[in-house]
Amino acid sequence: MELRVLNYFLATAQELNMTRAAEKLLVSQPALSRQIADLEDELGVKLFIRKPRQLTLTPAGQYLQEQAKEILTLSEKTKRNLQSTAIISGDLTIAGGESIAMQRIVNVMSNIVQDYPTVKIHILSGDYQFAEKRLNTGTVDFAVIIGNLPLNGYASMQLPEKDSWGILATTDDPLAKKEYITPSDIVNRPIINSQQAESYGIFDNWFGNYKEQINIIGTYNLSYNGTLLVKNHAAIMLTLDKLANTSAESGLVFIPLKPAIYQPLNIIWKKETTLSPVAQLFLDRLKASIMDDVKFD
Repeated sequence: MELRVLNYFLATAQELNMTRAAEKLLVSQPALSRQIADLEDELGVKLFIRKPRQLTLTPAGQYLQEQAKEILTLSEKTKRNLQSTAIISGDLTIAGGESIAMQRIVNVMSNIVQDYPTVKIHILSGDYQFAEKRLNTGTVDFAVIIGNLPLNGYASMQLPEKDSWGILATTDDPLAKKEYITPSDIVNRPIINSQQAESYGIFDNWFGNYKEQINIIGTYNLSYNGTLLVKNHAAIMLTLDKLANTSAESGLVFIPLKPAIYQPLNIIWKKETTLSPVAQLFLDRLKASIMDDVKFD
């Protein structure tokens, strides 16, 4: 099935008249009839029921019509990409902390993989120091940074999502009955804290006068392992919302802090560095994703 013949077939299927289709294609009517007959012979099926001055698509013709549209669309897209050197391939690597904002990042990455199957994606999880180090060494294209952290020296874009802090506890813990958590609620309770939050003193002001009575027994880097300590009733956990499974069967509950603490989210990349085609495509689509949300807000 040559592309040229598929074009002939689609024009005929649209007009359902050989003379009008021939005029549209700028070929003679006998030549078009011969091409369609040859296509039917090649496929071994009848594509049209021929009546005086009128053609009707057979079931086989209807099927080929849909398939031919997809084939020709793909052919045209491939041609445009080749002519505009718009072939996207290679690796796209992003490092970042665990956050609900990663859903937007993953959505954009998923769309790129669907459109460009040769692209390989890599997601590395870690805190600010982990992500920054890999960005500086050039082993990742972008880093997703949680919190008000120093971004000097980097190009950056703030994401619309914001993470909120709270306490993760078991459903049989007395805290589980509370609507929110205040510093006095967790006095002398064994607590595990985010390594990054501990390093940057994110809760120092929130603890206020109770700071000396807050019992931080350890830290975690990735939240999943921290939830295991909570499930063992060894500690409660300061964590971001929507990271832990708090479904009915999980035995865990998330309670927000009061006053609330929200964390801004930024994606950063190295300044004055030429991004790879796939990295630039990711950045363009991420910006478009954010703009789309702004339009509908």
